[in-house]
Amino acid sequence: MNVSEFVWRRLCEWGLRRVYGYPGDGVGGLDVALQKMLGLGMEYVQVRHEEMAAFMACAHAKFTGQIGLCYATSGPGAIHLLNGLYDAKLDHVGVVALVGQQARSAIGAQYQQEIDLQCLFKDVAGAFVATASVPSQVRHLIDQAVRTAAAERAPTCVIMPNDLQELPYADPPVAHGATHTGTGFPDTARVPDDAALHRAAAVLNEGRRVAILAGAGALDATDELLAVAEMLEAGVAKALLGKAALPDDLPFVTGSIGLLGTQPSWALMQGCDTLLMVGSSFPYSEFLPKPGAARGVQVDIDGANLSLRYPMDVNLVGDAAATLRALLPLLVRKTDRSWRLGIERNVAAWWRTLEARAMDPARPLNPQRVFWELSSRLPERAIVTADSGSGTNWYARDLKMRRGMKASLSGGLASMGAGVPYAVAAKMAYPDRTVVACAGDGAMQMNGLNELITISKYWKKWPNPRLVVLVLNNGDLNQVTWEERILLGAGKTPATQSIPDFPYHRYAGMIGLKGLYVDDPAMVGAAWDEALHADRPVVLEAKTDPDVPPLPPHITLKQARSFMAMLPTEPDLASVIGKTAREMLASVLPRRQGR
Repeated sequence: MNVSEFVWRRLCEWGLRRVYGYPGDGVGGLDVALQKMLGLGMEYVQVRHEEMAAFMACAHAKFTGQIGLCYATSGPGAIHLLNGLYDAKLDHVGVVALVGQQARSAIGAQYQQEIDLQCLFKDVAGAFVATASVPSQVRHLIDQAVRTAAAERAPTCVIMPNDLQELPYADPPVAHGATHTGTGFPDTARVPDDAALHRAAAVLNEGRRVAILAGAGALDATDELLAVAEMLEAGVAKALLGKAALPDDLPFVTGSIGLLGTQPSWALMQGCDTLLMVGSSFPYSEFLPKPGAARGVQVDIDGANLSLRYPMDVNLVGDAAATLRALLPLLVRKTDRSWRLGIERNVAAWWRTLEARAMDPARPLNPQRVFWELSSRLPERAIVTADSGSGTNWYARDLKMRRGMKASLSGGLASMGAGVPYAVAAKMAYPDRTVVACAGDGAMQMNGLNELITISKYWKKWPNPRLVVLVLNNGDLNQVTWEERILLGAGKTPATQSIPDFPYHRYAGMIGLKGLYVDDPAMVGAAWDEALHADRPVVLEAKTDPDVPPLPPHITLKQARSFMAMLPTEPDLASVIGKTAREMLASVLPRRQGR
């Protein structure tokens, strides 16, 4: 057994059974050994670009709770991994990256593709990055990379010189200077001590208007969140990465929070006197209660996240589900339901507002309607991914998650181009489930089109072939256009914001997928029905209006001034003014409209 063969076998012993990657001479030994391992415990997914491999490994970790695995060759291949690995770092998930390097004898000679990889990966994989130099070192490097990725919930990296990969493997000797490691993941089900739990319960029991904010760390604590929310008569808002933590059909779930959030979530945070934050490092403090306006309790597995966004009265380090289970017997059921009933009225009115906004006419399609029509049609246990762009607003607000569904995106990094690779990883992990990816045309031109080829390569292996890629084709880098309008007070700059048209649905047909196109509001529902029942993956191209505004849940005076300031320089002034007025009116006078 050579070093490369040992690497794949050891990773299998850890339970890592799928690797996303792209070949190269810097990992030639790993390539050859991987071919031998196919069918013997390791599955290989060949991507179109190494950045996609890292995105898929990150998404694999998010959707499965396991460690993601990717690999790339030396030089440019290694560099390409970085963006996806930063996605994992900022969203706190464990990913192991294997990276090739030039021969040990060439290092330091300015050899072709020689890069100081240890330095390059030191920031993104700072939890653990090391270069193998002898065969007997490889065992503990692999073990440390996997164990640290799990314990730290972070990316790690092992750098493998290409000449080392083909040497005979040898276990470390029983001698001074050697180390003998083993497999086995750390136990993360930590619970705070009784004194801390009693202090937290005292704060929550004293509160009369309790708000809960749930993040990605609460995704596996749905039952516990529900029990605590019912005991405290609380409303629950969700950070973007925690969208699937609670179903949206519950009347006290206010939906997303922040710039992409809902009006009920804004009102919940502004009106509460007590805040319970669970598994979230939500970054935008301006959407939380004003410091001092509410008492706070926070639960997080990582102590570094505690009191990071809001000055909490009690900070609990622990697993979300285990900590809430321990806290629940200490809580006193609230009998005054007035706070909860107000939340429920607000939520019900908000859903009517969203429907009214979605049914407003646009040229040709209102993007909100595309998402609104999808929401009720999502199959049971569906998995939804989203890219970064204006479509993220509609994903955050208009899609109702039901129990058993999963959803994710690039959160902390908010990288464009992650939506389709996330969907591929979801489908590889759960080939029996329907997956829907929501992407803008900018993200599709950046990365998505290439990964449609990956879908074309693998889809016939899936027992359920349904994977739908929604493309919002509006010819505009729309989120940035609206950010410049609202934050900079500048009208759209076509030179930077307009992008070329592309026949996304026809391209899908060229590579063996199904392509659908819709530009008629009356046909949106039928298009979704056809896409979700197709016998192969589908690209659904929706021709949407770029001038429909992604209104924030609360418009500040500064935002209003910037909007007025941009008017003289806005090339699409009449359309922007008209669509914004319609959205504002729908917020004040929501109405039901026929479909």
